[in-house]
Amino acid sequence: MTDYKKTVALAALHHISKGMVAGLGAGATIGHLARALVEDQELVKTLTIVSSSQDTVRLLGELGIPVADPGTLESIDVYFDSCDQLDHQLNALKSGGGIHVTEKILASMADEFILLADAGKLVPELDATFPLVIEVIPAAMGSVIHSLRKRFNDAVIETRKNGEILKLSERNNLLIDVYFPVLPPLDTLNLLKMWPGVVDHSLFYRMASKGLIAGPDGVVTMVAGR
Repeated sequence: MTDYKKTVALAALHHISKGMVAGLGAGATIGHLARALVEDQELVKTLTIVSSSQDTVRLLGELGIPVADPGTLESIDVYFDSCDQLDHQLNALKSGGGIHVTEKILASMADEFILLADAGKLVPELDATFPLVIEVIPAAMGSVIHSLRKRFNDAVIETRKNGEILKLSERNNLLIDVYFPVLPPLDTLNLLKMWPGVVDHSLFYRMASKGLIAGPDGVVTMVAGR
């Protein structure tokens, strides 16, 4: 069986040139990309690498690839990340690691933000398969949950993992998973980041410039706006 995650990771290499500042997100696909990079030492020694994921930073360290602090940079040439689901307009949902705030920072710094995915993640429109994850400052937890329940009274709001442990972001803010029976309009969801106390959410709305999608017919390049 073809490993589409590895296939699309290898395709991503063609978007990296010598001297670039390249950002890597999180997940198995990004792991394949990191391992592919280290095979080309002539290329990798010219690059500045940053990452939004501590897991990826650890992997890069194990591979002997130095990682820069993105806070010291003004921009990034290209940023790669995977997702849970993406649509034909390259909107994406990322829920797994709760690191979407840092991922969005790097994505917004990048001249080109490229989503890497297998064909099974591509849908005509994003749906309610995955929750929307919202990072909230602790002092705003009660008010944000109240507003969510008032605005989306049919949504299920989960603030605890296994009914016991509050889920925390890497900044020690709280993470809320919101499960919708039907996903509301994306422009409506995107505005939740404007609520007081909300740091950001896991919907990547009109952020990606390209998507590389691997499937039985090879790797297809999707371009935002086309």
